[in-house]
Amino acid sequence: MSEWQVTSGDWQTLGSACSAIRKVVFIEEQSVPQAEEWDGRDPQCLHFLLHVEDRAVGTARLLPDGHIGRVAILEEARGQGLGLYLMEATLVAAREAGHHAVHLDAQTYAIPFYERLGFIAHGDEFLDANIPHYHMSLHFQ
Repeated sequence: MSEWQVTSGDWQTLGSACSAIRKVVFIEEQSVPQAEEWDGRDPQCLHFLLHVEDRAVGTARLLPDGHIGRVAILEEARGQGLGLYLMEATLVAAREAGHHAVHLDAQTYAIPFYERLGFIAHGDEFLDANIPHYHMSLHFQ
């Protein structure tokens, strides 16, 4: 596999690269309305950017309340296990921030991916941006 790296930072530092990935994955591929994607919460979040070689291919964000969101990997980089590296970096940062648990809303097809990391789905299926989701949580030991 190629050389990869996950960096973290604020929206001012990483926002441009994170936005570009989210625009492709959520707005273009999944038809999420722009008003829903750009929810105004990015400035308060810690952002993560996954690079392979010198190309930014993935992103995620950690909200101050311990929610993880906007996890996205460009199509060209999917299926290589890179999402695990991105999520592991996010989980380490959440622990370091003092969170005892993290939560996310997973698209239904992605539940097995998050379960491999220890997340557990709960509640009923719901629609977010017209896409089926489940709430998931991971409690740190």
